[in-house]
Amino acid sequence: MKSSYTLTVLLLTFLLQTHLGFAQDSALSNSYKQDVITRLSQLMNERYVFPEVAKATETHLKNQLAAGHFDAYTTDEAFASALTESVQSINKDKHMRIRTNPPYVAPDNSPERAIEEQLDRMNRTRWYNAGFVDVKVIPGNVGYLDLRGFSGLENGQAHADAAMQFISRADAIIIDLTQNGGGSPRMVQYLCSYFFDDHRHLNSLYWREGDVTEEFWTLEQVNGTKLPDVPLFVMTSNRTFSGAEEFSYNMQTQKRATLVGQTTGGGANPGGTMPINENLNVFIPTGRAINPITQTNWEGVGVVPEVKTTPEDTYQTTLDLAVEAAKNYRAKRNAQFTLLLEGLNSHLEMYTSSSEAAIYNQLKACKDAKLMDEDGINNLGYTYLMEKGKPKIAACIFKANTRLYPDSPNVYDSYAESLMANGDKEASVSNYEKAVALATSQEHPNLDLFKDNLQAAKQNLKD
Repeated sequence: MKSSYTLTVLLLTFLLQTHLGFAQDSALSNSYKQDVITRLSQLMNERYVFPEVAKATETHLKNQLAAGHFDAYTTDEAFASALTESVQSINKDKHMRIRTNPPYVAPDNSPERAIEEQLDRMNRTRWYNAGFVDVKVIPGNVGYLDLRGFSGLENGQAHADAAMQFISRADAIIIDLTQNGGGSPRMVQYLCSYFFDDHRHLNSLYWREGDVTEEFWTLEQVNGTKLPDVPLFVMTSNRTFSGAEEFSYNMQTQKRATLVGQTTGGGANPGGTMPINENLNVFIPTGRAINPITQTNWEGVGVVPEVKTTPEDTYQTTLDLAVEAAKNYRAKRNAQFTLLLEGLNSHLEMYTSSSEAAIYNQLKACKDAKLMDEDGINNLGYTYLMEKGKPKIAACIFKANTRLYPDSPNVYDSYAESLMANGDKEASVSNYEKAVALATSQEHPNLDLFKDNLQAAKQNLKD
């Protein structure tokens, strides 16, 4: 039995090697290379964003084939590299590259191949982590994000939101794109939107198919805190490419960030990967970028940083600039916050029944400046209610919070507590009911607490 199994394995191994040897010979035959160039030319002529360049590239490839230029290349890897060099010698487009397909074991169009491909995609997705390699806060309160690619929003938005949340309280931010080869323009748009609070035209993409131009504007909302005025620094290198260049160029032309490093790779024509045959594929640019400010793009020239450094010095130079910018940002913010707090304290300490509107406006200004949020205003109310023993002022603060955060059951619960302390039991019950109603509709985790508070208030009113 064992001998029969060994013989079977040896036979299968021999057959596989024979098949691979035949496939290799076939793949490198002149007719194989001719078929590849014919198919590659067809794809370029149908899809490349510059049709006349595609035609010139086809002529060049066929002349090289006839002249025997590709005869020396004996593997798919070498042939793909030679084709890429020949194509780029005409179109100068660094996006257009011919590559070999992953070395799958199972035959094409088999269930086993489908499983292999699915596992390969899953593992690459896990390893890639949507491009988010490192996120941290450096001493000096500088947020740092090492981003190696711009994945599609369907896979990467949650990663983007988590990373931006982590550095949302930084006083300056560094985005490291030195090893970022690009990706989805929609992820570029989404991350850019974190750094603007207005509706701003970032970039346009012209697509040959349909002869249409697609505009990309900042999004009104992101799933996190926008940071429109936090100092921003972008690290670049000659490996920064495509979508990473768009992010850098967007920020540079909008004067939103300082770029530090080296001139980027120079690829502004987006597209997609298409199969040539079972062994080779090609990335064909089907569009081109158009910046709304410069009316051009970075194709072939790259994005030139404002602060040029050597690769070895890029990180430290950027960090030094960011630490200083964070220091200045804090000083400016603290001066603004001091004025807001002085104005608020003045209104609170001089409280009269007619001060309600002024106190609300001052609290709204604090909220808009991100000095105080719902919890901060609530804590201020409890300071006056519990520590200072001034329930009327506390009620004024809590009432303002219900106007600023009308969907929060917690603010109505706190306002009701202050009304009870002021002896206004009916109004207190009414606001406890509002808290319970909101908490019920939202399935709020503190619903039982709000119900208990409502029952106690009703009993107090009854007594």
